[in-house]
Amino acid sequence: MSKLFKTGVPLLILLMLIVSGCSFGSNDAMQEMDTPPINYVDEGETLDEETETDGSEEQPVQEQDEPIETVKRELYLIDQNGMVVSQTFDLPKTQGVLRQSLEYLVEGGPVSNMLPNGFKAVLPAGTEVDVNYIEEERTAVADFSEEFKTYNPEHELQILQSITWTLTQFENVDKVQIRINGYDQETMPVNNTPIGEGYSRANGINFEQSEVADVVNSKGVTLYFLAQNGDNTYYVPVTRRVKNTDEPIQEVVKQLLAGPSIYSNLLTDIRNGVELLDTPKYENGVVTVNFNEAILNQMENTAISDEVLNLLVLSLTEQPGVEKVAIEVNGEAKVLKASGEPLSEPVARPTNINTGKF
Repeated sequence: MSKLFKTGVPLLILLMLIVSGCSFGSNDAMQEMDTPPINYVDEGETLDEETETDGSEEQPVQEQDEPIETVKRELYLIDQNGMVVSQTFDLPKTQGVLRQSLEYLVEGGPVSNMLPNGFKAVLPAGTEVDVNYIEEERTAVADFSEEFKTYNPEHELQILQSITWTLTQFENVDKVQIRINGYDQETMPVNNTPIGEGYSRANGINFEQSEVADVVNSKGVTLYFLAQNGDNTYYVPVTRRVKNTDEPIQEVVKQLLAGPSIYSNLLTDIRNGVELLDTPKYENGVVTVNFNEAILNQMENTAISDEVLNLLVLSLTEQPGVEKVAIEVNGEAKVLKASGEPLSEPVARPTNINTGKF
């Protein structure tokens, strides 16, 4: 049974609640969806393209009264449920954006006074980071100091997923390799999770308990659901194992309608009774999905909620080749958004999620 997100709960996600850095060993949210994808590296910024770097290059002197120029970056942190979740921050604009992104994952580092309530940094305190970018392989090589080895074995997958998804937010990076003190690692250093020649988003994130026994004839799909911490609501990606099918997009919608796992604390805003009426149509990067009227749950059931729209777009654009999603109801494209505006064009995946703006 799907766990529905309760309506009436404030849905604006604050990103800047000031909290102290939490220890990673303890037990312990999107811009408008119509925003088209853009290059994640802004003018004046570069990927870490040095063959080898020591991180000691001189930084420009900042005048005392000169405002610091910032740029939005996604950092994959750990929430109160132990899930790896993207949060978007305004970070200082700088050279070497790959290295900077990882430096903001270190416990006790510059992210400490920026952490949203319930979130914590990923990398062990004191870990030093360098990143080399191999352009021909579209690979970011993350090189860590010896302190990297001090994490809890139980957190190894979370750390690997956080590093991978943080670095692959940049469109020129497809996969990540790990080094320690300049030495390539074929496995993670504590619990020996295989890395091989690189780790990518295809390896998954926040794995659900699988009810599919046949691993050979199944695959992982990434779905997005909602999590809530007090008044804060945000989107969480999970990887679910499903049977192989000739209609992978239809399978993603089916799994999304089924809702989050009963073993998780995740929620959905998709009501029971929502049905996919036709096989999704794909053309030139756009997927068209046709639902019954139960998909409408806003404005006296005449409009689709932002949350339902976001869950669909985020989940479907995780599929290769899918860039935008068009929504129909009973075969009609005249769908209203929660704001009352018509959903006149297919919706693209946002550049960043969990920004505190919807």
